[in-house]
Amino acid sequence: MSPDALTPTNGSLWDDTLDPSLRCPTSRMDGAVSCDVAIIGAGLTGLWSAYYLAERLPTLSICVIEASDVGFGASGRNGGWASALLPMSLEKMSRKHGRDAAIAMQRAMFATLDEIERVTLAEGIDAQMARGGSITAARSAPQLDRIRHEIAVHRRFGFDDDDLRLLDAGEARDICAMTSLRGAIYTPHCAAIHPAALTHGIARAVLRKGVRILAPVRATSISPGRVETDRGTLMAHHVVRATEAYTSQLSGQRRSMIPLYSMMVATEPLPDSTWEDIGLANRPTFDDARHLIIYGQRTADGRFAFGGRGAPYHFGSRIDAGFDTDRRVRDLIVEALIDLFPVLREAEFTHHWGGPLGAPRDWTCSVDLDRRTGITTAGGYVGDGVSTTNLAGRTVAALIAGELDGGRHPDDELLRLPWVGHRSRRWEPEPVRWAGINAGRRAAAIADRAEDRTGRPSRFWGGFVDGLIGR
Repeated sequence: MSPDALTPTNGSLWDDTLDPSLRCPTSRMDGAVSCDVAIIGAGLTGLWSAYYLAERLPTLSICVIEASDVGFGASGRNGGWASALLPMSLEKMSRKHGRDAAIAMQRAMFATLDEIERVTLAEGIDAQMARGGSITAARSAPQLDRIRHEIAVHRRFGFDDDDLRLLDAGEARDICAMTSLRGAIYTPHCAAIHPAALTHGIARAVLRKGVRILAPVRATSISPGRVETDRGTLMAHHVVRATEAYTSQLSGQRRSMIPLYSMMVATEPLPDSTWEDIGLANRPTFDDARHLIIYGQRTADGRFAFGGRGAPYHFGSRIDAGFDTDRRVRDLIVEALIDLFPVLREAEFTHHWGGPLGAPRDWTCSVDLDRRTGITTAGGYVGDGVSTTNLAGRTVAALIAGELDGGRHPDDELLRLPWVGHRSRRWEPEPVRWAGINAGRRAAAIADRAEDRTGRPSRFWGGFVDGLIGR
């Protein structure tokens, strides 16, 4: 089907296919509210933080506030990858914190998938979770060089075939029969999920633990022990900022985290004959080694959900509902998907949606408790947050539990991970950041086109992208 024939819905696939009975109810906030812990944001970071805090300290009074609805942001609208990916590389973590710290961080991410699965089973959450792993395909000589380098890096840090292995073209094609395959990385450390079902499921579990979720309540500013909102003042001993891309909307935070838009499309449920041509039988997620990121999965109801970067950054870190769809980017995403799987040329694309994700200046996610202010922050996942939010929530709970225990932190290995206490520098003022970010987006696209045309690595344009994100 031609991209011009698309008639997508206005909402995401995940929102449209979430059973209404599984949506988490929220309560109103009218006037001042006091509690022990106030959490800003009912996405996965805020909800996991509330979940583990309520488990550790069940007598705490905890309030989560949300400007829209549970999972409205990236938590409910993403590509549905619960992966062990981090926005910062092993090499980058090792340079700053040492080899052992980098290994510990990656191992913690591997274990996080088991923890998410444990909680979904314990709480009866049907997140349509399928632990089929993930492949990163190489479809050109430069891409093959990059995945071989990735394998070599992981081997230097002690990770073996049980964590990720190199597939030849035939092995890769048996899993995912995309065009022009030259090889792939396979890792078992990933699960495909329904992100809205996961987010609302955790929210319902949080309510059962006595946590209040108040919405719609828009935070306008944060100060020690105090959150000003459009519904009144929220007073708390501890405040957790779990606002990710929407951090830029808070007073004084415009340069702390920028919102980058990612876009997706989804097809109608596809017939078995089409899936026989495509593969993805065990629902592994997939991407490839191009510079301009793509990502996809086979959904539990037999659709293809596929997305990519390439949408512009908007001047002044603007976020607007009108940016959630972009016909030009949509057409490019469909074109990329059909290039990978020509059998989808006649498929009907039923959904197109997008939204902002949060990016710190150094592309490094973090969890930090400022003991001077009592404010805890977590985020900066740059699109790799479905699993990372769980590790963040457990870490937030460990930090606050330690503070409430008179500052004597428990002997908790979570608190020794290298992202704890990290603080990213601020983004440049406008118009510098608008020019730089959009130049990086264009450089990634140019690098991919050059590599397709020449079969050689694009060292100049690819190097520009690497420099922007601090690889």
